[in-house]
Amino acid sequence: MIRRTILEWETIRYGNAADEMPMAVADRIAAVAATSPLAGRGGGGVLEHGRKGLRARGVVGVIAAPGCALEILPKIDVAGGSDAETTGNIRQRLVHMLAVALDLKIDAGQVTALDWQRETLLEILIRLFSEKLVDAVRQGMPRCYVKHADDLPTLRGRLNVTRQFTALAVEPSRLACRFDALTPDIALNRIMKAAVARLSRIARTTNSQRRLRELAFAYADIADVPVSALRWDQVTLDRTNARWRELYNLARLLLGERFQTTSAGGSDGFSLLFEMNTLFEEYVALMLKRALADTDLRVVSQGGRLYCLEANDRRQVFQTRPDILVKRGDVVLQVIDTKWKRIAARIDDPKRGVSQADVYQMMAYGRLYRCDRLTLLYPHHREAGCDEGLIGNYAVNSSSDRLDLFSVDLAHSDRIKSRLAAICSLREAETDIVAAEG
Repeated sequence: MIRRTILEWETIRYGNAADEMPMAVADRIAAVAATSPLAGRGGGGVLEHGRKGLRARGVVGVIAAPGCALEILPKIDVAGGSDAETTGNIRQRLVHMLAVALDLKIDAGQVTALDWQRETLLEILIRLFSEKLVDAVRQGMPRCYVKHADDLPTLRGRLNVTRQFTALAVEPSRLACRFDALTPDIALNRIMKAAVARLSRIARTTNSQRRLRELAFAYADIADVPVSALRWDQVTLDRTNARWRELYNLARLLLGERFQTTSAGGSDGFSLLFEMNTLFEEYVALMLKRALADTDLRVVSQGGRLYCLEANDRRQVFQTRPDILVKRGDVVLQVIDTKWKRIAARIDDPKRGVSQADVYQMMAYGRLYRCDRLTLLYPHHREAGCDEGLIGNYAVNSSSDRLDLFSVDLAHSDRIKSRLAAICSLREAETDIVAAEG
């Protein structure tokens, strides 16, 4: 099994060295990546298949083909005494971000430091899912009463009078019965069985394979349903089966549209991929909601939906969707746009590498939402030439609006909430001081 790990936007060259990939293997990996929904129309949105190597783009995760796998990790500055330790710490941070953004209450405490270093992201998620599912099944599968209709020799439940005196009129020894039966063959268990079946074909570690075989035996009496036909809408999670919520969310992650079973050159391939722009935005929005939970401020992600222009026929066009709006009541106090980009390290550059299009977008937000607090939020990195937090502060000409540049260090999850809360409170504090001095 050939397995390689690179960071986003890095290139892995063709060859047989430990940090290279054989060309034939790279062709298989690239073919699987090209079938991902994140690959785009040209098929190069995940990997650039060049003449000298494969170059990762802004998508992270695992791409697996027969006999090989390529893991792409985000560029997050974490501590590490060795390359393996650094890679393991990045995996741990990525799993944390996924858990927050996808509402997964993942307790990764049982995963040792060595496991983070030697197992891929996919294997870690398979391990977490299989361990939790084994524990849940040992406590008993969820069951529900399901409506049945059957022709029985004795009455069970209620009699179906219409069927009894039509279809069974000439067979009085059979009774048309309608009844409810308690059964484990329900939508939630079918989803779990589908996840076990899929992961059994992907898992590489011996312990995960063993647990999945045990689970396949436990779910033997549950109906086999194709992933495309699973009835997610029929799953109801309440206080009686609340302990299955985490497993349901994990199964949704592993069976959802970002986890694809594809065909590459006649062989099966798999990919578990995430676009870092989207993941960073969702992660920040949810962490900010937690940070401001005890205040009178409200966080709205992908909200607003105001239009920029109005045509002569009163039809509105160019709808906006700011990443994050911080509101008090119905008033927008702050617009935050997240950018999964590295801020420029050159402090002598007044633009700091900020995109001109991003600035224009923020100015439009300020005008439309009548908000003078505009924030561009970036992930922090050591080469930025400054500490995390406020890294730039600009006045918007001919207005009272200000545009702030902030960064947040993803390597320290214990202080992210307080950092994000400070981003929202900093300008309010400044306003209060100015008012007091006036």
